[in-house]
This record gives sequence, C-alpha cells and structure tokens, in this order.
Amino acid sequence: MELTLISINALICIIFILVIFGVSESRVHKISLKKIPIRIHVNGTRGKSSVVRLIAAGLRQGGLKTFAKTTGTIPRIINDKGKDLELHRLRSATIGEQIRLIRFFGKKNPDALVIECMAVNPQYQWISEHKIVKSTISVITNVRRDHVDEMGDTIRDIAYSLSNTIPFNSKIFTSEKLSLKFLKKIALKRNSKIVKSSESSIESSYMTKMPYLEHTENVELALSVCMEAGVKREKALAGMLKTIPDPGALLIWNLKNKNKFISAFAANDPDSTFRVWKLIKLKEKNKTCFFLNSRNDRRYRTIQLIDLVLNKIKPDLFIIRADNVDLELSKNNNKIKIKKFPMKSNQNDVINYIVELNQFTIVGIGNIVGWGDEFINQLKEFKS
Repeated sequence: MELTLISINALICIIFILVIFGVSESRVHKISLKKIPIRIHVNGTRGKSSVVRLIAAGLRQGGLKTFAKTTGTIPRIINDKGKDLELHRLRSATIGEQIRLIRFFGKKNPDALVIECMAVNPQYQWISEHKIVKSTISVITNVRRDHVDEMGDTIRDIAYSLSNTIPFNSKIFTSEKLSLKFLKKIALKRNSKIVKSSESSIESSYMTKMPYLEHTENVELALSVCMEAGVKREKALAGMLKTIPDPGALLIWNLKNKNKFISAFAANDPDSTFRVWKLIKLKEKNKTCFFLNSRNDRRYRTIQLIDLVLNKIKPDLFIIRADNVDLELSKNNNKIKIKKFPMKSNQNDVINYIVELNQFTIVGIGNIVGWGDEFINQLKEFKS
C-alpha cells in the first residue's frame, strides 16, 4: 500500500514537471517568434525549396536581414549572407526541428525568416502553421497529385490537406490555378485572402539570366511575396539572379561529345516531370535522351513515368534502370530507341554509356536517393 502511494506521488510529480516544462517551452517559443517580425511559411506540392530560396534572395537584396530553411533534396539553412549550411540531423526528421530552428534564428535578430513546410501529414501541416511558424505571409506554391498515401488520392483531397497551412486573418500567395477557388473558400472561412501571383509578369529575357533552369511561375510567385514584404520589384528581381540553387535544381552540365546533362530527379511525379520537359524544350536544341532511375518499391510511379516518356515526351533515346518492366516498354508505339539496365547495374555502367553519346541533352528523372545521388556525384567528374 505504501509502495503504491509512493508510486502515485512520483507519477504526479513527473506529470507536474512535464506540464511546467511544456508551459516554459511554449513561452520561450512565443518569445522567439516575436523576434522574427516577418515569417514566411512555404507549402505546396512542387517548387517549395526553389521558392524559399528565391524569396530569401529577393528580401536580402532589399536590405532585409533574412534567414531561410529548406527541406528539399537535402535540408539546408541559408544564412543572412546567402550561404548554404548543411543541416546535420542526429535523428529522423520531425516537425519539432522547426521549433529548435526558430529559436536559433530568433537569436540572430533577423528581419525575416523564410521556412519550408516539412510536414506531409495533414494534421502535422496544421500544427506546423498554427502552433509553430504562425506565419505573417503564407505561400502555397501549387497543388499536384503526390504523397497520395498521406494526403488523399484526389486533387481536392490534396488541396484540402495543403490548406491546413492557410493562416487566420492574413494573406496567402499562390501560383495555383485549378484549385484556386477551393483554396479561396478555405481562406474566406479564416478571414484571410488568397492572392494569385501575376502571370506573364516576368520577361523571357530575364529568365535566361538565371544561373540555373527555373520555372517562371516560381519567380513570379516569389516576386509577389517580396513586394508584399516591402521590397521593390527591381531590387527583388536583382536579388533572385544571385540565388544559390537547391541541390535538386535544374542545373545544366556540359559533357564531352557536345552532350549536356540536366538533373530533373527532384521532379519525381509525371506532371512535374512534363512541366520540366516543356521548360527544357524551349532552351535545348540537341537530340533528347531521358534516363529514368526507378525504385522497386515505387512500381506505380515507374509505370507512370515510362508511359509519360514513351507517349508524351517521345525522346530520341530512353535509358531506364529497372527490373520487370518489359511489358510496359513493349508499349513503345513511337519506336523510341530504348537502352535498359537492370537494377544491379552500378553507376559506371550507365555513365559510360551516357558519355559516349553524341550531341544529346540527357535528362535524369525518377529516384535520386541512394543510387541516384551517387550517380550524380560520379557524373560530375565528366563535366567539361
């Protein structure tokens, strides 16, 4: 009996300590938020990391002391000088990481923080905005069909999930078209206003000055946000030209034999991949080759991308690293030349084939994690 009473008392003490600790942590977080007057929270299906970097570069050019954090291909902190700092994690990523980083940024006395939403689960997206970031400006880049396991199978489901980061009594900027009406309804319920970024406000001559291949809609969206934060258009645009691209950005590498390689692995769904292709097609006049690096545990995505390449993109050459796709490849009605490598192939097998091509623009798509990342690192050695 005495032991039971001691156990109960100990439990009460532990609960009391945890409550006090939670209240204290909450107070510290609120103080950290107050030290960051402009907080820009970027959510969406595609382009989040790019938009974060563009906004941060524009704000810095406008004289605002700006920090940024991305969770794209490789998580990064971008300091107030625009320098990339790799984020080393001791454990798997959780949204609690944002709390610790906001405390870190708050100690730097910034004018602005641009932070990418790292949550996929709808409930966690809500917590990220309404409990952690509490944005002064919110961004939803676009709504695409991806992460269907967590966010739902339809575009409407995904739009509803992403709308969890729409704040109350604020403004939200987006480049989304198809789901715009739905997002506006959610915003109206929260007494907020959705602002669609201007189309065709950026001239093609400006886009050719970008140090990497970038979607015009991302620049238009970032520009709208920078101007909302008080930066003049000319200043913001000048700053964006200094943007350091995300590791998953569309960089063009010159290889031998007048070949070029473009890493489009970050666009790993069919819709985004096709949009990347339209962007590349405007700039590149070489023969085209697509290299698809597949994943055994994402067979549905592999089949989608094979169909996209063979029936919509129709390159001169299709290289694929995959197993058990003969049936899908047999549906090659456009008689595209295909080179298949089994999953056991190493990076050199594919690289040796690629570098011996002549006057091709090779576009890498599919999975970059693990094998793909090492493929990119080894291919760098062949840049001319």
